[in-house]
Amino acid sequence: MAAIWVSALILVAASVNVVAGTHELGVNWGTMASHSIHPKIVVQLLKDNGFKKVKLFDSDPWMVGFLAGTGIEVMLGIPNDQLEFLSEDYGNAKDWVKENCTAHLHKDGVNIKYVAVGNEPFLTSYKGRFTKTAFPAMKNIQKALNEAGVGGEIKAVMPLNADVYESKSDKPSDGVFRSDIRDLMQQIVRYLKDNNSPFVVNIYPFLSLYLNSDFPSDFAFFDGGHQIQDKNIQYDNVFEANFDTLVNALKNAGTPNLPILVGEIGWPTDGHKDANKANAKKFYDGLFRVLGSDKGTPLRRGEIQVYLFGLFDEDSKSIEPGDFERHWGIFDFDGKPKFQMDMSGNGAQKELVGAKGVKYLAKEWCVLASYATNQKLIDEQIGWACSQADCTALQDGASCSGLQAKDKASYAFNSYYQMNDQNENSCDFKGLGTVVIQDPSTTSCKFHTQILTCGATRLSFVCGAIASFISLVTVSSFL
Repeated sequence: MAAIWVSALILVAASVNVVAGTHELGVNWGTMASHSIHPKIVVQLLKDNGFKKVKLFDSDPWMVGFLAGTGIEVMLGIPNDQLEFLSEDYGNAKDWVKENCTAHLHKDGVNIKYVAVGNEPFLTSYKGRFTKTAFPAMKNIQKALNEAGVGGEIKAVMPLNADVYESKSDKPSDGVFRSDIRDLMQQIVRYLKDNNSPFVVNIYPFLSLYLNSDFPSDFAFFDGGHQIQDKNIQYDNVFEANFDTLVNALKNAGTPNLPILVGEIGWPTDGHKDANKANAKKFYDGLFRVLGSDKGTPLRRGEIQVYLFGLFDEDSKSIEPGDFERHWGIFDFDGKPKFQMDMSGNGAQKELVGAKGVKYLAKEWCVLASYATNQKLIDEQIGWACSQADCTALQDGASCSGLQAKDKASYAFNSYYQMNDQNENSCDFKGLGTVVIQDPSTTSCKFHTQILTCGATRLSFVCGAIASFISLVTVSSFL
């Protein structure tokens, strides 16, 4: 089982600081969805559920602006495709900080704490594409923050996947940084230390199950069913074992006390046999027990700072890593909670507060017409619909995999129809589709109706109406 729990976590990423109680809880807010919830609604959801920290994947000023005056601690994001631009000219980094960071730092502005430079830029699957640009970009951003007079409060960090470190023995005590980037990682961690910045790592126990059929499933959770012995330390879950592998890697790099933030951790709820709500709830319940205890890991005692991944399902994410990629949210695409969560870790199960003010399209669905009999054409149209929309729930072991063939066709057609805002022409499918007003959902498989969204038309009547509705909801809650 060499590298069974480290390497299984480190190949890909999907994509909150939890202490005793929920007062420091935060979460990743991704926006790779065909129909995104209005930021004003999202910010209210964060407040309603006690999230105090949020990690973003870009720095869209329109979206970031809604966090002003909330006190919510923000980690801005810089995508990987901007790293070369920011690394090649310090002036570019200086302009970026002025436009995306300091512009928000007015009275009652945005509480920016970190700037995440890149997102897992050293993934082995990138084959070194960003190894020459990520670190220079981070240094330029930090320099620009320093020159702007905010470098003491706002730190440039680099969220990294757990594949940047390894253990030849499959034991945390042998943790070192990956051989091909070892020198680079030593430079980075020493730079972080010199600038009082934390090391940000993304850890995904789910990927252990997904990538290795021999992985002991109990070890992905926190129930103590499987254990490994490392000298005088016994580990009963992969999260703590993986975390302590990083602790040793940092020690071997000469920075044993560098603070660690877990930038992403979570469990998907669809798209794979192990990705379901029951497993997700089991994982989160165990994780919150560990975090709520403030005991830390065997090698790093005390509070563990964690950002949950993620807030919502995102139907436009790449499924190259796996069909589960679109289902990491603790809330569904429309802001409805998926299950109860004990975020305090003390066993008090609690319903999350759903998004307020979400508007839906009409209650109608596109399905396979009863007169459709040309199976070759049906299969062709299913394939086309799924290439354009989200059919991940139809995969083996997923929530809709048990549907009859004709119902799978209907699911595919409806997915495309909803993604295209129920446009009349989007339910044609060469004469095979028809619109119905009776919900075709089953107990296990939900046929969605899509939400109204602002998208690119942020100043449209729809956006204005949504924002006004949210204001009314917020005001009425105090009456």
